[in-house]
Amino acid sequence: MFRNDVCTLTDKLILNLKESDFQKLDHVREQLLELYKKNLVKINHSVLELICASNLIARGYTVDVEKQISDILVCDIFAAKGDGNTIIEIETGFTPPDHAMDTIDYFTARIISKIARYSQYCSKFSLATPAIGLMPIPKIFLIPPHARNESDVKKIKVLCDRYYKNPEISYFDILNAHLHSIYLINIDKGITRELDPQGYVDLTIDLLQRSDVDY
Repeated sequence: MFRNDVCTLTDKLILNLKESDFQKLDHVREQLLELYKKNLVKINHSVLELICASNLIARGYTVDVEKQISDILVCDIFAAKGDGNTIIEIETGFTPPDHAMDTIDYFTARIISKIARYSQYCSKFSLATPAIGLMPIPKIFLIPPHARNESDVKKIKVLCDRYYKNPEISYFDILNAHLHSIYLINIDKGITRELDPQGYVDLTIDLLQRSDVDY
């Protein structure tokens, strides 16, 4: 079933690529199939990776999935073009049962941790999410590091320290983290739409605040 779904989606996505780019997407598909054999990926996440990969390939990038970037970090998507590179982490909003009673705080801390940890390994860091969900993006990541307030950084770190202690996320990781864009993924149509962080927050802030979510 995994192979069938991945191959079907790849055949659909290839229709939007130049013939010279077909091999690049096939490379991503083969990576996912090999990872599945090792029980390292699941279909729902792999579908999202494939759609994002297709978007990047159409823009001239070469793409790898589930790439090791440090001793402890494996990123969902690593793409390179010329002298630049980009990392995309896909966030589905899943919360484990252990955090059934603090889902929003846990979800927000996970988003912060991804921005803080992964963005130091690339020139551009982005988050991607299915179009059916909302991500609480802390406003601190809408302003450049040199303009961030110390008390705001410490507030964000306190939240992260509740969930990430080994290794913990440092004050300077949060201070210097950068978020380039947000990708909204339409799974049914196999397309993505890229938004700047401020544009995404503008779209979601009213709904989040109506739910008393404010970071």
